Amino acid sequence: MTSAIDTFNSLGLATTGSSTSKPTQKQTLGQDQFLKLLTTQMTHQDPMKPMDNGEFLGQMAQFSTVSGIQDLQASFKDFASSLSSDQALQAAGLVGRHVSAPASEALLGAGGSVSGDFEMPSSSSDVSVKIIDPQTGATIQTIDLGAQSAGTTNFNWDGKDSNGNLANPGVYKIQAAANIEGVNTVLATNINALVKSVTMGSGSASGLQVNLDGVGTVKFSQIKQIL
Repeated sequence: MTSAIDTFNSLGLATTGSSTSKPTQKQTLGQDQFLKLLTTQMTHQDPMKPMDNGEFLGQMAQFSTVSGIQDLQASFKDFASSLSSDQALQAAGLVGRHVSAPASEALLGAGGSVSGDFEMPSSSSDVSVKIIDPQTGATIQTIDLGAQSAGTTNFNWDGKDSNGNLANPGVYKIQAAANIEGVNTVLATNINALVKSVTMGSGSASGLQVNLDGVGTVKFSQIKQIL
């Protein structure tokens, strides 16, 4: 038993209660050390109660599995870091450009316009887009798109109200709707907006985010199209 303990200590691993252990001693067990320790265990086992071969194989299998998982985790960590760096470079290149992203509000600049699109789940003979003042809830303009088939439908607001006057610059709510099988259905919209900046989140929940003018912050993965 003393030889087994000596072998264990010779591997650089401190025993419990040892007063001579040093902070620089290894705290992990490598594959070569494990095999040496396993061989020592076999050499000093009780001859009256020898361990079954299956127990040794089980120990080796467990060590190999843990070692393989650790290597795999390290590889995935490096791969994830590489992807994050690549995404950051791509996102940085979007600053100053227009993109299409999911949003229900849009910024109308002075003398400007607002454009975007939405997905039609099926065809409809009555499709429209309402421009709503988010402060008062009043409808500023209704864009009648008529009949539309299933798929992507584009829209454009010229910045004028229902009386033909230019609306005040600011953020407006965009609401697309269609009469589908007799039911008035509100549809999610994508808004074309200017990329102002890019933010790298500190956690996996936030991740890489893009700040859009008048729209707010959206995840980089939510960008539908670069215009």
